[in-house]
Amino acid sequence: MNTRNEAAILARHISLFLNEYVPAQKTASANTLKAYQDTIGLYLQFIEGKGIGCRNLEASCFEKHRIEEWLEWLQTERNNQPETRNNRLASLRTFLKYLGHKEARFLYLYQEAQEINRFKVQKKKVEGLTRPAVKALLSAPDQSSHMGRRDLMLILMLYSTAARIDEILSMKVGQLHLDDAKPYARIVGKGNKVRTLYLLPRTVAHLKKYILEFHGDIPCAEAYLFYSRNTGIYGKLTAAAADKMMKKHAQKAHMECPDVPLGLHAHQLRHAKASHWLEDGMNIVQISFLLGHEQIQTTMVYLDITTEDEAKALATLEGDNDSKIEKKWKKSDGSLRTFCGLPERKN
Repeated sequence: MNTRNEAAILARHISLFLNEYVPAQKTASANTLKAYQDTIGLYLQFIEGKGIGCRNLEASCFEKHRIEEWLEWLQTERNNQPETRNNRLASLRTFLKYLGHKEARFLYLYQEAQEINRFKVQKKKVEGLTRPAVKALLSAPDQSSHMGRRDLMLILMLYSTAARIDEILSMKVGQLHLDDAKPYARIVGKGNKVRTLYLLPRTVAHLKKYILEFHGDIPCAEAYLFYSRNTGIYGKLTAAAADKMMKKHAQKAHMECPDVPLGLHAHQLRHAKASHWLEDGMNIVQISFLLGHEQIQTTMVYLDITTEDEAKALATLEGDNDSKIEKKWKKSDGSLRTFCGLPERKN
């Protein structure tokens, strides 16, 4: 095959993979999509440094030996840790699998990539929070201030639902059903998968007061529950702002209860609630569902359940879109990134 034609075909598939396949089939999360974009971008940066450009991009650029060189480059040139390199490898494999399904002659690339061993990673145990620590944290926000009441509501929602931070920050008022016989929140998780989380009376009472204060008598269903003061109700609070808020209140709560970590992050509230559910004897399948895990084994690992404890835990069981995508591979400015449909790096 003409090398130029093969380069155009590969560039086209990279662009469609990132602009169509990943958003539609793999994730609705902007962070996860960015991770795929970063992986492909870094790989293109690496091979471009090896003299590969828009005219000589070909299948051999994605063969096993090249990928292994790239993984070494990630370690030596970018100081990426084993866990990061494993994530990059997994993302690249996903692309090569997609490519192989679209073009059978390229399937060998995915099969070769599957032979590359993952790096050994020291397991990091997620540190949760004790019940006294959670109580101290909930007492930290100043309830006499407007922002203090917002902060309390956010912390309470994170803990009471055990939802991911992005799931809570992406929640809109219309996803709350507080006047039903059994009040609940509709959570949109990874891959646009929806799950229902029932809310306890205390959380419902706080939510009603919060919505009245922050959204008025007739709240808009499309407004973000937690919005940015800069952008208004249609601009959600950022994860960075939420993280800064969490650490501020953790400083105060730590003085009352040393169990509260000074570097507190939202995921620890999710882990804490899941652990407390398990301590209370909740069915492991229920916990798995509430966390949005597809496999029970994921929940086992997440909660750091050992082989000995696993039996105990299980004992609780009784076409038109193509035309909308800018075909950048047809009008490259010479950069391998733009040739493949990726935005230019800012740094």
